[in-house]
Amino acid sequence: MSSRAAPPRPGLRERKKQRTRDALLHAALELFVSQGYEQTTVDEIAGAVDVSQRTFFRYFAGKEETVFAVPDMVESQFVAALRERPAGEPPLEALRRAVLDSWDTIGEAIEATVPIDLYMRTYQLIESTPALLAVHLRRSCDLEEVVAQVIAEREGLDVDADPRPRVVVAAFSGVMRMVGRLWGAGDDISVASIRALTESYLDRLGPALIGDPDATCSTPSGEPFTP
Repeated sequence: MSSRAAPPRPGLRERKKQRTRDALLHAALELFVSQGYEQTTVDEIAGAVDVSQRTFFRYFAGKEETVFAVPDMVESQFVAALRERPAGEPPLEALRRAVLDSWDTIGEAIEATVPIDLYMRTYQLIESTPALLAVHLRRSCDLEEVVAQVIAEREGLDVDADPRPRVVVAAFSGVMRMVGRLWGAGDDISVASIRALTESYLDRLGPALIGDPDATCSTPSGEPFTP
């Protein structure tokens, strides 16, 4: 029997603060997807929860932060899943499995904050709103650097001396951005839909890199990088 104690339950004050934050986030995303990001004001978000603008700014720096609050959580879960992949797994396969495993488990984590369909509609909003898409692309670049560092650590490489971690992450990220655009333009906004599209395209990444479009393997090589 494990002797590890369960984490203490948050106190009443912390629970109230979390409920207020979640309510503001939920209200913001509902307003964004129903009437548009640019058309929604902080006052409207605060009013929907019956709090002051000052209270809103205790929890969020601005509207943009509310849009990307849940994606932050999703990206963190992906990076954590990547770190946990088996050490001998080739880089592309580790990336592929990490993102697919994340889609298998992220629903519960998202639902603890906002309804899953609201998160998926927000994803589409980001893809269709130029100002948000620009932020999304900037954030993607930052995430790519973090992921490249993880891949380099897994392979025992210096990310600044060896280009391969950044190259493989750039290829992976390019596919993920394309999948996001295709999914965002479609009618099915389910997690199952984006997971299936992600798997389909990532399964073709390796064969495309080695010039064999008829292959079905998910990586261009069964071997990890060799320093």
